[in-house]
Amino acid sequence: MKVSLRSALLGAGVAFAVGITVNGPVGRYLQGHLGLAAFAQEGSRAETYRLLSLFGDVFERIRAEYVEPVTDRDVIEAAINGMLTSLDPHSGYMNPRNFRDMQVQTRGEFGGLGIEVTQESGYIKVISPIDETPAARAGVRAGDLITHIDGQSTQGLTLNEAVERMRGPPRTEIKLGIRREGSPRPIELAITRDVIRIQSVRARLEGDVAYIRITSFNEQTDAGLRRAMAQLRQQAGGNLKGILLDLRNNPGGLLDQAVAVSDDFLDQGEIVSTRARRTEDAQRYNAKAGDIAQGLPVVVLINGGSASASEIVAGAIQDHRRGIVIGTRSFGKGSVQTVMPLPGNGAIRLTTARYYTPSGRSIQATGIEPDVIVEAQKGDARTEARDREAQLNRALRNDGGNGTAQRAAPPALPAVQLPPGFLDSAAQAPEAPTGEQTTPALVFGDPARDFQMRKGLDLVRGLAAMRRASN
Repeated sequence: MKVSLRSALLGAGVAFAVGITVNGPVGRYLQGHLGLAAFAQEGSRAETYRLLSLFGDVFERIRAEYVEPVTDRDVIEAAINGMLTSLDPHSGYMNPRNFRDMQVQTRGEFGGLGIEVTQESGYIKVISPIDETPAARAGVRAGDLITHIDGQSTQGLTLNEAVERMRGPPRTEIKLGIRREGSPRPIELAITRDVIRIQSVRARLEGDVAYIRITSFNEQTDAGLRRAMAQLRQQAGGNLKGILLDLRNNPGGLLDQAVAVSDDFLDQGEIVSTRARRTEDAQRYNAKAGDIAQGLPVVVLINGGSASASEIVAGAIQDHRRGIVIGTRSFGKGSVQTVMPLPGNGAIRLTTARYYTPSGRSIQATGIEPDVIVEAQKGDARTEARDREAQLNRALRNDGGNGTAQRAAPPALPAVQLPPGFLDSAAQAPEAPTGEQTTPALVFGDPARDFQMRKGLDLVRGLAAMRRASN
């Protein structure tokens, strides 16, 4: 299930544009159960009424003649979800249980497998597995298509229905059928469900460099980052040379946490802006004075699984030239979803705005282009290009902003400078393993098996040496 990009739950209801009171069970359900009022602008009343009559006719035909009995709630909730999912990949309806699960998830603890998913071509597609969860340990990878759940095809299931089937009590087993690019045969993974407690910030010293990995943006992320930074600075005893901020496979989360994390590394200037349908709803978020890194070099790691809130952080640091972004192009989710509760009936998750980096560029369907491309394995950049926002059905178009080609750092900020020879060594990614693989070929955060991390550490130390030489 997608997590809302906003931390606040906006609105207590939503208006249903109809123009007249709808009679019959459809109207009674929409007004009495969902609290939806009938209203439409002048000039569209007749057409709106005709279309609602069509909906009512189909609804009544289903109630009367479908081969098996169906409940009014199930049919109407399915219609509402279909209306929302037809807009874009990230809008949808959440029944009361799903809404509760989403609220728990943003607090950092929920039950399940630990994967972020979307829907593509009728199948469930993995955006990224969450670190140290049953899915990650079983070998689920970003880009995998989940074709079967416990032997039953996912074709024809809505995203919410598939997520419901993958949830279950802890210590129960589920079997996923997976189709993976490059694998000659379907893969079946047996995974034991667990309570997913997301420790969104993991940090440790790698010699004289603070390695900080953020796996998602929940309510605990900014506090966890500040706590980790204080502990690492104390452990380093004044010998800290810089920070490697790892946002790979981070599917995003709460907007306010993305703003707060960006603010932690910036002293001033815009962090992100959002533009909605109405110009008066546009918002701008600015940094406050105070840099928890105290000016130390920052390198940000991203890949094709870095989405949404993680792209806001990478974009803000990149545009302000506060740090250098390396890795491969990010996922490209540049839209904001607002969660609108429907009293007693769950909530809708509706795309209400696009967001823009400080230089005014939209990354929707394009992603953040790293300052330096560093692949984990040769061919990763090409493979990840097939698994991004732009490839999703009904993905929003990029409206340009300033355009990626026109991106420029804010005035009076220095341009990116790389240590001599870094570009040459960054291109020497290892070969990808051959044959069918059911476990990850690399381990994020393990320098022995993580080429991108090694290059990030080298870059931080090189930038620190350049900084000392210039002082």
